Amino acid sequence: MSKSITQDMAYRQSLMKYAEKYGVSRASRKYNKSRSYIYFWKSRWDGTVQSLACRSRRPHSHPNQHTEAELKLIRDMHRRNPNLGMVELWHRLRLRGYVRRPESLFRVMRKLGLFPAIV
Repeated sequence: MSKSITQDMAYRQSLMKYAEKYGVSRASRKYNKSRSYIYFWKSRWDGTVQSLACRSRRPHSHPNQHTEAELKLIRDMHRRNPNLGMVELWHRLRLRGYVRRPESLFRVMRKLGLFPAIV
């Protein structure tokens, strides 16, 4: 995490100190913030300014993403049959246990660089 303190972090720090001293309701009136906003940051606050930094909302994983076995099957099939069209490739993958839709195959192949992007 970055060591620099943003204006927002300093603002939240002063808000947390005020809320700790005078209570959440009074702090919400003074800073014109909702009590739920203050409770949200209060739950994150551990006394340091760094704990009041904005965190990434990016997910660490996706429950339905392609498995490594599926990706290997796609790469191998495309390497062995470079001239196959999308539907024929998808059909041959289905015969080998691939269960996803053609749209998913297209998206993954584009991501892997196996299918040229439309410009």
